Amino acid sequence: MPRITEIQAPPENSLLWSFSAEERARLYPGTQRTTLTLGQVLYESGERPDHVYFPTTAVVSCLYTMQDGAIAEIALIGNDGIVGIALVLGGDTVPHRAVAQIGGDALKIPAKMLQKEFARGGLLQHTLLLYTQALITQISQTAVCNRLHTIEQRLCRWLLLCHDRVNCSEILMTQEYIANMLGARREGVTVAAGHLQDIGLIQYSRGHIKIINRKGLEAIVCECYRAVEDELDRLVISPRQANSACR
Repeated sequence: MPRITEIQAPPENSLLWSFSAEERARLYPGTQRTTLTLGQVLYESGERPDHVYFPTTAVVSCLYTMQDGAIAEIALIGNDGIVGIALVLGGDTVPHRAVAQIGGDALKIPAKMLQKEFARGGLLQHTLLLYTQALITQISQTAVCNRLHTIEQRLCRWLLLCHDRVNCSEILMTQEYIANMLGARREGVTVAAGHLQDIGLIQYSRGHIKIINRKGLEAIVCECYRAVEDELDRLVISPRQANSACR
């Protein structure tokens, strides 16, 4: 058995903590803490990144850019996930852009090191496959939400997903950036945010949003938010908690 060289406290990324102690010990020598700044590009579509990222306090958006320059978010990854799962599954390139939408810290690991550990099988492989299923659910639900639901509902979903992944009710974000995340016009975001402020759910000013009534947001958000979080809980979070109880 390899000697465990890491600190035996849960890392800030819950997905990483889902791996066994032995798996984390093998990854530990290559793990580096890095700080992601707001708007920092981790990789562009079609690139071959050298590292995958496990956000801890940062939140990363996976974005798709159309030929005409239009941008929309397809997934949001925080301290519950990994950025670059395509590399682990055997893809040489990534199919989308990844940008830090909330600045903070992340743990980065060489992609080849994680690929090698994935090939061993075991709990790490099983957990990452389940996470991939949860991520596919989020991508699918985002597409449905952007097509069928109002900008206000989509904004509520996005705010709640962000709030779940950071330890703060305040989000630094420009109108233009939020509009890109939601695949909406900036004017529509202004109207939706203004209404949420009028009914006492958020405080909103240029480049700054503060959630002041989460339960109110949950009351009017579309079903897409709960569908995404329930699937993540079923596939990744609940099994992790069960495994932790047995350790």
